[in-house]
Amino acid sequence: MEDRLAHSMAELAQLLDAPRQSGTALGNWRWTVRQRLAAVRDDLAHESGFATNGWLMAREGHVLRERNSLLHRMATLSPFVLETPDPDDVRHDLRRLLADVTHHRQRIHDLVYDEVEIELGGSE
Repeated sequence: MEDRLAHSMAELAQLLDAPRQSGTALGNWRWTVRQRLAAVRDDLAHESGFATNGWLMAREGHVLRERNSLLHRMATLSPFVLETPDPDDVRHDLRRLLADVTHHRQRIHDLVYDEVEIELGGSE
């Protein structure tokens, strides 16, 4: 799942960072951006809980709520991509969203690391 999410995010970021081709219609660019955003949303939606330790379950609950908030933002931004007159506004908002998803992924990785550390006994 993680590799798919990272790949989807990279594809969307590449599309947002690339200058729009002069021959490409703005509507085509918007549609492609919306499809890539949907791929990121779908990959993020497949996250599930894994924590088995009590204190990690609370952190995991926070991370899953954060994921739900990100999914809500994506649902809000999806029509925005097609309707906003200025594509630079779309780029700005989606770059911010990708940064927040990146931070979310880091928190997931931190939880996984902490779970493994507890199982193995940590460094002490």
